[in-house]
Amino acid sequence: MNAATTKTNHHADQPSVKITINKVGLDRPRAWLAAGVEDFRRATVVSLSYGMFWVGLSIAITLGAFTMGYWYWLLPMIAGFMFIGPLVAVGSYGISRALERGQVPNLGDAFGSWKPHAGQLAMMGVMMMIFFLAWIRLATLLFALFFGFEVPSPASLYTALLTTSEGLGMLAVGTVAGGILAFGAFAISVVAIPTLMDQDLTFMEGIEASVRCVARNFRVMLLWAVILTLCVLVGVMTFYIGLALILPVLGHASWHAYEDLVRFEPFEKIKS
Repeated sequence: MNAATTKTNHHADQPSVKITINKVGLDRPRAWLAAGVEDFRRATVVSLSYGMFWVGLSIAITLGAFTMGYWYWLLPMIAGFMFIGPLVAVGSYGISRALERGQVPNLGDAFGSWKPHAGQLAMMGVMMMIFFLAWIRLATLLFALFFGFEVPSPASLYTALLTTSEGLGMLAVGTVAGGILAFGAFAISVVAIPTLMDQDLTFMEGIEASVRCVARNFRVMLLWAVILTLCVLVGVMTFYIGLALILPVLGHASWHAYEDLVRFEPFEKIKS
């Protein structure tokens, strides 16, 4: 691998690090997935428990939406999962990091891995929530443009989406617009969140590293975004059950992607 695109971060009264973005090949996503599967195999109980937690939460939200009469929000909310998915993966990052340290992962590694850098991760959460809310607003506007303000029944709506020109038009426009928005969220977060877990940096530095990573490896990261999206769609199509396996594996794989793409070196070491 060739190393390129470096930046030196200067913090007053604190050690600095040089961030190096590695250039990787199109074969690397397969290696990341293989490493993710291996981490899942080594920590099956903890990883599966973490995945099942999110499956249970997804099912509860879905049932709540139907019970309260907000079922029409489900489609944009499911599509909007791509905006908060990187935050969901934080627990899997903690499990993978524990495995690398030779520790036996536990639920504390999954659910408490965010605590040391809670403030910066919270700021990333705000950024991702902005993207999510922008998508919800966009989805609402598209629905009003193509279907008006009357909410049809669930059966008639989903039938109309697939059998009418209005429905197909809304799906086409929504897919393109949502894809652009989702890739923007992906670009600022793909390595930013694991970076913030691994290093004492600000969320803006994490975002900058993530954007530079995507710019340096655009084709690879575009392929990785497509793989993540398709895998999550498969999980959703199994009525969320498949996400119990898919979410932790993708989280582990994303941690290994981060380690493959980003390298840190103490600034003091560089100067000496």
